[in-house]
Amino acid sequence: MIARDAAEVYAFAADPENLPRWAAGLAQSDVRRGGSALVAQSPMGEVSFTFAPHNAFGVLDHDVRLPSGQVVHNPLRVIPHPEGSEIVFTLRQRDLTDEEFERDAAAIRQDLEQLRALLDEGV
Repeated sequence: MIARDAAEVYAFAADPENLPRWAAGLAQSDVRRGGSALVAQSPMGEVSFTFAPHNAFGVLDHDVRLPSGQVVHNPLRVIPHPEGSEIVFTLRQRDLTDEEFERDAAAIRQDLEQLRALLDEGV
C-alpha cells in the first residue's frame, strides 16, 4: 500500500532511471539501453529486461533475461486503492528451492518497501 495516486506510482516505477533507487533486485547500476531491452547489473550479474508498453492500466510486467539466458516473466501491477495504490508482484516458485524462493520473496518485499519509502518522502 502506498499513499499516493496510482498514476504517480506507476510513472515513478516505470521510469528506468528510477530503478536503481528502488529495485535493487533488478538494477544495482544505472540502466542503459541495449537494443530493444534495458540492461543493468543485478545481484545475479548483468541482466537485460523489457517492460510492458506504457499503459493506463498500471501494468509493469517485465521479462528478465538472466545471465544463463533463461527468461523470467514477472507480473507487476499498480492498482488504484481508496487510500492511494497497491503494488502487486506475483512471484512464482518455478524450479526454485524453498530457501531460494523465500530469499527472492524477501528481496522483492525489500524493493517494494523501498519504493513506498521513496514515494512517501515525496519524490
